Amino acid sequence: MKMKKILLLGSGELGREFVIAAKRAGQYVVACDRYAGAPAMQVADECDVFSMLDGDALDAAVARHKPDIIVPEIEAIRTERLFDYERQGMQVVPSARAVNYTMNRRAIRDLAAKELGLRTARYHYAKTFDEMKAAAADIGFPCVVKPLMSSSGHGQSYVHSEAELEKAFNDAMEGSRGDVKEVIVEEFIDFDSEFTLLTVTQKEGPTLFCPPIGHVQKGGDYRESWQPYSISAEALAAAQHIAGRVTEALTGAGLWGVEFFLTKQGEVIFSELSPRPHDTGMVTLGHTTNLSEFELHFRAVMGLPIAGIHLEHAGASAVVLAKGEGGVPEYNLVDALSEDYTRVRIFGKPEQHPGRRMGVVLCYGPADADTTPLRDKAKRLAAWMNLEQALESGELVTGTVTGKVKGGLTVMTNG
Repeated sequence: MKMKKILLLGSGELGREFVIAAKRAGQYVVACDRYAGAPAMQVADECDVFSMLDGDALDAAVARHKPDIIVPEIEAIRTERLFDYERQGMQVVPSARAVNYTMNRRAIRDLAAKELGLRTARYHYAKTFDEMKAAAADIGFPCVVKPLMSSSGHGQSYVHSEAELEKAFNDAMEGSRGDVKEVIVEEFIDFDSEFTLLTVTQKEGPTLFCPPIGHVQKGGDYRESWQPYSISAEALAAAQHIAGRVTEALTGAGLWGVEFFLTKQGEVIFSELSPRPHDTGMVTLGHTTNLSEFELHFRAVMGLPIAGIHLEHAGASAVVLAKGEGGVPEYNLVDALSEDYTRVRIFGKPEQHPGRRMGVVLCYGPADADTTPLRDKAKRLAAWMNLEQALESGELVTGTVTGKVKGGLTVMTNG
């Protein structure tokens, strides 16, 4: 296979794992982001720092690096420029059409609900506070307010009464990414659970699906996920049908994170879609499937064969959240790594902010194992990963081992 130059637009933790997959196959990667030292930059061949919302700067970077393939990893990009790059002969992943649709909630929701006739939550758009009040009155309370363009749950609110609307509107406007200042007001779905169906579209070959992934979000941001997620054969078939139709309409090759609600009545409702590896899919780094979502994305992008996707282990992931502000935190690896069937991935973000995702703990077991104990284990270990949190209590306990926190170090003693 000939070496290709890949331009990665956005260099967070998901991009980092994609770069690792690409480098293992001998490819050349240029990682771009708005700040230096981003996670993917630390493992790429080159890096470039600029705002991808600056169309001229984006054009200049493409002209400077002359990539064969452009892989968007974030929403805050001048996505309309991607059509021109495609016309110039560069491969945009999964396609310029897909990225433009999915980076904006209006486009993807209208495609699913109006063009494809799929079941979604009822929704209205609003550019002003008065428009949002009218939308909420029609939808009813509780409802969900989101910016049309955002990521990782920024600016999302669950609104229970009219009194909460003004704060929700302001949060949505402040949390919006890019220059799209508009919100979507959605019906609140009384769902039993949420799940992600990682879907792989190929240049040649059928659309493939990973075993479904259950997940829990807080404020719209991923906190834990587990695989497999228990679902009936009928519900799984419905989700696969929906995911297949949406990705086919958007076109292109790559891995997609398709999110669904599962209602208490067993109905599958389309929620959102990402045209790239999904944060809830980080559970696959714990060897749940024979290929991680990042390896699957890379193979699909390159047109390499995917012989099959198989569940090899049951697994769970839980995020490690920053508690403080400022520089790089210290991590308590001792407790996590003292337990078998556990892996830790630190993202390498150069600074922390309260609530920022800094790493993930992965726990796994036999393919037929109950995921509930794995979830509990992953959450317990993730909670102790940040030494600042451990300092609040002064000691860490794992089984019969107690770790006293002294001078930034965890000293292990027999308890």
